[in-house]
Amino acid sequence: MPVTKCPKKSEPLWKGWEQKTQKNGLRHQVYAVNGDHYVGEWKDNTKHGKGTQVWKKTGAIYEGDWKFGKRDGYGTLSLPDQETGKYRRIYSGWWKGDKKSGYGIQFFGPKDYYEGEWCGNQRCGWGRMYYRNGDIYEGWWWNNKPEREGMLRLKNGNRYEGNWERGMKNGHGRFFYLDHGQLFEGFWVDDVPKCGTMIDFGRDEAPEPTQFPIPELKLLDPDGVLEEALVMFKKTEEGGH
Repeated sequence: MPVTKCPKKSEPLWKGWEQKTQKNGLRHQVYAVNGDHYVGEWKDNTKHGKGTQVWKKTGAIYEGDWKFGKRDGYGTLSLPDQETGKYRRIYSGWWKGDKKSGYGIQFFGPKDYYEGEWCGNQRCGWGRMYYRNGDIYEGWWWNNKPEREGMLRLKNGNRYEGNWERGMKNGHGRFFYLDHGQLFEGFWVDDVPKCGTMIDFGRDEAPEPTQFPIPELKLLDPDGVLEEALVMFKKTEEGGH
């Protein structure tokens, strides 16, 4: 008895052509319509793995990890210097979903840079900021600004230790005037000390000590007086709002 075999179903030619055009694995330079180009690994027609992207409009270069078409993992972003034409590193660190997330170092200029935690392209978490004038801030950040506890050390050695809110000194804090040998401890509002106490602190070793020492407190309960002043100030502030 003759056996008949069903002919194999043939796929349309366009399916084969589509499979061949899909980018998978390591590919050589691939150009976009706008002139951007990418060299690296692909998966299911998207950048995935290690690769380098160059944006024609800005000249920016990203070298690092990709995940389904977005920068994800560890990578470095560089920009051409307008004066020298050489590339300078802007950011090195971790990315997630095409945004800086995790630990990384951002260069804002030759002497301005930040090293610390990021979240959604913003400084968020613990970090240290070096400013071009020599100041250094070390502490917590939120939405690109110092927040909660942190220390600002000025170029001359003086420093503030205390609370921050919206990038300004707010709440309890201490300011060490090491050049004059004095210490102010009290309460701050938007970078302005509102109430507190000033004492001599290492005045004999200070490079520019104040001419006259601060007289010794004669109050029986200086802490209580300060606390009362603080309560009155808060009430005044609340009444003003």
